[in-house]
Amino acid sequence: MVSSFAKPIIGRFAPSPTGPLHFGSLVAAVGSYCLARRNGGQWLLRMEDLDVPRVVPGAADDILATLEWLGLHWDGEIVLQSRRTEAYLEALAGLRQQGLVFDCSCSRQEIRLSAPHPGEDGPVYPGTCRAGLRPGRKSRAVRLRVPKGPIDYRDGVFGPQTQDLSQAVGDFVLRRADGLFAYQLAVVVDDAASGINQVVRGADLLGSTPRQIYLHSCLGTSPPDYLHLPLVTNARGEKISKRNGAVRADRGEGAGLLVCRALDFLGQKVPADLCRAPVSELLDWGVRSFDVTRIPVSVKGLQPAAAEKKTR
Repeated sequence: MVSSFAKPIIGRFAPSPTGPLHFGSLVAAVGSYCLARRNGGQWLLRMEDLDVPRVVPGAADDILATLEWLGLHWDGEIVLQSRRTEAYLEALAGLRQQGLVFDCSCSRQEIRLSAPHPGEDGPVYPGTCRAGLRPGRKSRAVRLRVPKGPIDYRDGVFGPQTQDLSQAVGDFVLRRADGLFAYQLAVVVDDAASGINQVVRGADLLGSTPRQIYLHSCLGTSPPDYLHLPLVTNARGEKISKRNGAVRADRGEGAGLLVCRALDFLGQKVPADLCRAPVSELLDWGVRSFDVTRIPVSVKGLQPAAAEKKTR
């Protein structure tokens, strides 16, 4: 039964079909599932297949089959970003009408050579094309003008966060030189369109959140609540990848044991007997018992969240 005092949660899991589901993604899936399902909330699924050159044929179907094997059943239809081009075009046009975006002719090398200092995701854009394209130059990308001053928010796991976009990233790209829409624009448009009010994901996206909050304000939509989970790393402290941490239905470890490992990684004290029970019983326990305050902000081998970089 949905509590009359709490807003109905609409959460989501948004994997990229660039390979099989890996254990780090499983942690995000289990955490977002349990936190969304509390008080009768919804858990939606979106395939972030926007970066077509990186999409691996068959990966989306493999991910869906793995989620079903793990008992992680989603609500409604799956959203495919590759079919959302019109929505992104409309959002970009609205931002242009407000004077919030501009065309940029700078190459990566030019930005690297002229950037004032390194930022969250590489060199900070120095504003070269803010006042217009230089004579004889053609547009390569579309950028969003960012304000000076801090953007503050409270993460549900890592607590108070602040970032000055002008110092951390500069005016950032919404449409790339290859014509593809940038992750930052797509995720904000899609979350707003689906009514997402809770985003649970890995700490490697902690630094992207201020950009998304600012984009929500530009588009006139409400940002969700954000909870970032600690990253799964290997013995060398490197983030687990799809190459070295794949989770598949054909591996020896059972579905329940994998979900139990994910809950344990997130600090949840799972009763020992449940790890051998049907996965549906384990997930029911997770939904009832999940305690955000038990999620560790760091684990052995985990690099500080602020140091993680999102490359897309």
